[in-house]
Amino acid sequence: MRTLFISDIHLSDQRPDLTRALLHFLDDITGDCDQLYLLGDIFDAWIGDDFVHPDLEPVIHRLAALSESGTALFFQHGNRDFLVGQTFADRINATLLPEEISITLPDGQHALIMHGDQLCIDDTEYQQFRALVRNPAWQANFLSKPLEERLEIARNLRAASKEKTAGKALEIMDVNAERVRTALQNANSQLLIHGHTHRPAVHHQQIDSNSGCRIVLGDWDTDFWYLSCTKDGCELLHQPVETN
Repeated sequence: MRTLFISDIHLSDQRPDLTRALLHFLDDITGDCDQLYLLGDIFDAWIGDDFVHPDLEPVIHRLAALSESGTALFFQHGNRDFLVGQTFADRINATLLPEEISITLPDGQHALIMHGDQLCIDDTEYQQFRALVRNPAWQANFLSKPLEERLEIARNLRAASKEKTAGKALEIMDVNAERVRTALQNANSQLLIHGHTHRPAVHHQQIDSNSGCRIVLGDWDTDFWYLSCTKDGCELLHQPVETN
């Protein structure tokens, strides 16, 4: 058995190289994969299941084909694609997951998985925004708006996010150590897998000096990152994104 994890691809019509990289990943790396977990921010923005940019349709078709071939797909919302709904999940035959869930890996180890933005509690401004947009009433109101208005709101939100992020200390936007420790202890788990921070690494001693591991998935930019888990354990891997 082989389980793969990816996150933070930020697919958009502005980065065709990332679309090509994901198609390469799906065609050439997932061949012996039993399960593929999409841990959020697969898309740079998602304004509703009723709109997919034509440039991204090949990705949708390839994910659906992968599912049809026998690979189980799972999707967890990120801070950019939190509006992905059941209609999209049905298109690719994926299971929508709650924002935190424990799973069993091929080696028998239990892992807590999440996108990871909920761990960054020191960024209080972002956490307030997160609470707002995750509110079902806010989402229903947004989805009721015409397509062009939603596109404009999404553009403005992305621009505002980039501006605010540029002015924040890196430490504020990283995970909070106590929040990580609490999450692992509450889940009765020794392993946490997440994305969001764009800081790929394997961190040990996350619960105490003798226990707890946190694997951070990388964002897709100059390289594409994925976590491969088999009966022999997990390995964080990356390859260069081809620009042509």
